[in-house]
Amino acid sequence: MKKQKISIGLILITLVALWSAGGSYIFDWNHTHIYNPHWPPHAKFHNAQTMLLGSFLGCFSLWMLWIAKLRDNDKVRFAVILASFYWLTQIGATLFPGTALVDPEFSYPGEPPHQLIVDMVMLLLLAIACPLEMRRIKKMNG
Repeated sequence: MKKQKISIGLILITLVALWSAGGSYIFDWNHTHIYNPHWPPHAKFHNAQTMLLGSFLGCFSLWMLWIAKLRDNDKVRFAVILASFYWLTQIGATLFPGTALVDPEFSYPGEPPHQLIVDMVMLLLLAIACPLEMRRIKKMNG
């Protein structure tokens, strides 16, 4: 296997994985989520679980992409799949009864669905990165 070069595809996948690993701490480690006095302890438990899950998925995606001893195209496939899970499950969570994208006390009428926008951006970056990287690998090996 040839030495892995930095490319746009690898950078995009890395950025999504990093955001998966740490983004929720930026947005959830505050009064709207983990320190929200209106949330019962069990809701905070699941918030913490979700933050940790994002960290594990993002870090595992980075490990898969940069460290794992696999063929380059397998590394990319697994890294993209792992990096997408957090964002796909966040979209899926909107389908459960009683869920909402924001708590009413912290939202305003007409507020855009920030979380869904971020989900779409992250998944779009992965959808762009994966074929870019697969083409680069094919060209490099071909």
